Amino acid sequence: MDGVVTFWPSGKSIRVKPGTTLLDAARRANIPIRTRCGGKAACFMCKVTVRPGSDLQPIGDVEKNKLSGLDGDHVRLSCQARVAGNVDVEIPLDPLRAAVARQLAKQAEENDDLW
Repeated sequence: MDGVVTFWPSGKSIRVKPGTTLLDAARRANIPIRTRCGGKAACFMCKVTVRPGSDLQPIGDVEKNKLSGLDGDHVRLSCQARVAGNVDVEIPLDPLRAAVARQLAKQAEENDDLW
């Protein structure tokens, strides 16, 4: 039975076959996930947060070793995490967008202090 992967914050969903990696699902859905190693669990750039209740295949040894305990925080490597059913995935902002968001939040806070 196919699973539905929903990517947040966009809310975009795609139906995939069981065993599809989250990285492959994201690519098919035109959701950018940064990676440098081509999906070989070597760069750690494709980490995502999986919402509780998501149905993924059990974490493998390679991914578990790479995450060094972060898997308990629902962090997975999208190149290694494989769909078993329905999955909700939080995609982190790319570094430039995250820096802009932090700067805007800081400016808003400073402007609030002026009033």
